[in-house]
This record gives sequence, C-alpha cells and structure tokens, in this order.
Amino acid sequence: MPKSVIAILYDFDKTLCTEDMQNYSFIPNLGLTPSEFWGKTGVLGNNHSMDKILAYMYEMIYMCKEKNIKLTKEYLNSLGKNIKYFPGVTTWFNRINTFGENLGIKIEHYIVSSGTKEIIEGTSIAKEFKRIYGCEFLYDENTKEAIWPKMAINFTLKTQFIFRISKGAFDILDEEKLNSDTPDKNRHVFYRNMIYIGDGMTDIPCMQVLKDKGGKAIAVYRPNDEEKVMKLVSDSRINFVCQADYSQNSSLEKFVQMSIENMVLYEKLRQKEEKQLANYRHKYDGDLDV
Repeated sequence: MPKSVIAILYDFDKTLCTEDMQNYSFIPNLGLTPSEFWGKTGVLGNNHSMDKILAYMYEMIYMCKEKNIKLTKEYLNSLGKNIKYFPGVTTWFNRINTFGENLGIKIEHYIVSSGTKEIIEGTSIAKEFKRIYGCEFLYDENTKEAIWPKMAINFTLKTQFIFRISKGAFDILDEEKLNSDTPDKNRHVFYRNMIYIGDGMTDIPCMQVLKDKGGKAIAVYRPNDEEKVMKLVSDSRINFVCQADYSQNSSLEKFVQMSIENMVLYEKLRQKEEKQLANYRHKYDGDLDV
C-alpha cells in the first residue's frame, strides 16, 4: 500500500558526490582537466544548438576514440570506485532506513541523475537504491564499446521519474502504466510521501513538481557555495536548504527525519479519519434501513 512507503529521490553529481562524476577519473584518464572537457562539451552544444546532456555523451565517445580508450560498460563501472562522497553519505542510508523502520515505514531510495548510470552502478553505494535512473550508452555487440546514447535524461526529463516512482512504473519501457490514470489506492507511493534532494538549478523542475504535489524538496550546497541555491529559497522552489552534510545529527538529517515523522503522522490521521467515516457511513446506512 502507498501509505507504507516513503521515497527519497536524489540527484547524484554535487548532491551525493562532491563533483561531477566524470571529474574523478574519466576526464583525468583523457589527459584533460575538468574545465577543458566541460568547455569542449559547451562549445559543441552551443555551436549545434545541441542538448547539453547529448553533447557530453557525444564527447565521451569521441574523446575516448581519440585517446584509444575502450569506452565499455565495464570501464565505466570501474570508474565508480573513485567517487568521493560528502560527509556521512556512506552511512546515511542505513541510518534513514532504521529511522523509518522504527516508525513502521519503509524508506526507498532512488537516483534520478543526468550523469552516467554505468559509473553510478560501479559505486560503493549503488546497492542502496531501489532504482538508478541515469544516462546510458548503447554498446556494439562485438567490440562492447559505446556507440550511441541509449538514454539521455536532461533536467526536464527528470520529472517523469517522479510519476514513474509514484505509480510503480519502474520499467522505462512501461509507458502504459506511466500514462495511465492511477487512483491513490493503486499507487506505489503518494506524491506527498516523496522527498527530492538536489544541488540547485538543474533540479528545479523536479523540485517544483514535487513541492507543488505536496512532497518535500531540499537543496544542498557545497561548503562556501550557499549563494548558488539561495535564489531557490527566494523563489519558493524548495522547502529547505542546507549544506551537503549527511552526517548523523546534521541539519539535513534532522530535516529529513522531521519530514518522515510528519508524513507518517499524516497517514495515521488519514487512516483514522477514513475509519471513523466508514463507521459513520455504516451506522447511517443501517439507520436508513430501519
């Protein structure tokens, strides 16, 4: 039943990890700096009016061919081991899951990222997520090398995964369930029981959609980078903003725990009201029969 599940959705780059995921190993392996790589993708996108996500995916394939690096799924997976996380991330999931269990609720974690899914799958925290949604490559059946983007998730396309998760339409090919009219009783999780955590401007569509539907939107920022997300506060796009610190007793943990408690309490009150209303209707119908 939806009332027994709370879903937390995360961006990845600069939300759980400290930089864009390509910065740790992929770009250095090309012999480039992050500014050089992202500069090239920006020029490509601007010159061809190209989606930024498709531009970086193209450059990943093109530059690997230039440097004679085999861009295979296994290679991308291997890059995940060098990802560096914000404080507390590696123990965060167990703590939040335990907090939910103590309240009689199941917490589910999801990644919704415009980064590379194959790199995320190679990280030490990949096992913590019910689903990882990110950009993926299509691979040549013979060489096993990436030849084309299979899935590109830009900032607005991220929003579909809010609906997918709510409806339980987890399979990316399940368009029928995604687009169906789904009553609350058939939903996997209510929108009001969803929390989105992202690092700022690129997450605005998801934050706005979820906040408008009664969920919670949280913007996190790197140390000394608070100004980047303050416009989200002034524009009322989010519910809460704090430093990207997932440590025990951090401001982020306290707000998430408070949100979970409020969601659990709300569902209990709704159940109580529904039960009282059902009893009243039963009594009322009985009186009518008399």
